[in-house]
Amino acid sequence: MAKNKHRNTTLATKTAAPTVDDTLQIDRDMRTTFEKVEHFVEDNARQILSILGVIALIFVLYLLYTNVYVPRQEAAAQADLFEAQRYFDKNDWDKVLNGDKTAKTKGALDVISSHSGSTKAVNLAHYYAGIAYLNKGEFQKAVDHLSDVSSNDDLVTAMANGALGDAYSELGKMQEALGYYQKAAASSPNEFTAPMFLLKAGLIAETQNNFKAAKSAYEQLVQKYPNSAQGKDADKYLTRAEQKLQ
Repeated sequence: MAKNKHRNTTLATKTAAPTVDDTLQIDRDMRTTFEKVEHFVEDNARQILSILGVIALIFVLYLLYTNVYVPRQEAAAQADLFEAQRYFDKNDWDKVLNGDKTAKTKGALDVISSHSGSTKAVNLAHYYAGIAYLNKGEFQKAVDHLSDVSSNDDLVTAMANGALGDAYSELGKMQEALGYYQKAAASSPNEFTAPMFLLKAGLIAETQNNFKAAKSAYEQLVQKYPNSAQGKDADKYLTRAEQKLQ
């Protein structure tokens, strides 16, 4: 019998179950909280509705801007840019910039000033203007416009960077020119533009006695674009740069 004496004895203590009074107190506290919230809403209903109204208005305006205003502006800018594109294809640089006043057509500069919120068309207008100024020998203006080109099109980006390299080269800023030629080659690795800009990068680097950069450019020509017009002569350029590094 002694062995069973302590069979039902436990060392752990249990938390006491909530009493009826405790439950009623919790219920009273909850009702008090709800009443305070209700009174706050009633007392500040006008301000709350005003805030919600402002938020809703901002949201509606955002939807209208992104889905109605921007597409309409973009369409209008593209229409205005159409003639400038035609003049660009004809290398008529003055009309690319200013349009034809007799024919009442607009140029790239008109599009830039009239449609600043139309990203795609304005980006292209900056590109056209930059190339026009480059061909007219107004190199700083070319830099100003080409620096504003920000396109999702890799080819446009490459051509803009390459043109910046040309403009800086004409301005005697060879280090900047080298950087933009390198960017141009890297931004659109294709058989048409990349070899052209790699060769320009190599030649510019050599004028700066930067034979390491020249070697890198020529190596890429040999390895990646051996069948391009520039790649066919790249071996001799590479050999020349390597000799200078010895």
